[in-house]
Amino acid sequence: MKIDVVKLRDDAILPEYQTKGAAGADLHACIDEPIVLQPLERRMIPTGLSMAIPEGLEVQIRARSGMSIKHGITMVNGIGTIDADYRGELGVLVINLSQDAFTIEPGMRIAQMVVARYDVADWNVVTELDETDRGSGGYGSSGS
Repeated sequence: MKIDVVKLRDDAILPEYQTKGAAGADLHACIDEPIVLQPLERRMIPTGLSMAIPEGLEVQIRARSGMSIKHGITMVNGIGTIDADYRGELGVLVINLSQDAFTIEPGMRIAQMVVARYDVADWNVVTELDETDRGSGGYGSSGS
């Protein structure tokens, strides 16, 4: 699959798959100077890229597991969605959940993106739903 990408800056780095079997491609910080992220601080880090995502696809922006476990750097919104009709710059919404400041360097791998298919739902209003073993049991009702 091909996705059209515009490099908004000459130093922007295209998403990179690190291994042959990787589902996520790394996104890089496209910044002029280091950004020091204080504990609990949130920032949007620019990537210097915009994309034309084909209809029926989305790009999911996810935290890098290594940065999360080693440094407490994760995504403010868990997983970010870039919709097919968005044409602005991809920004990565990061938060520092550690007790220490963390420095984001220019060109640093800061997140990963996964291209995923989706369906648009057609909502069908009914008066009742079919029965299941779980029923209306809430969080944790199916075990641990």
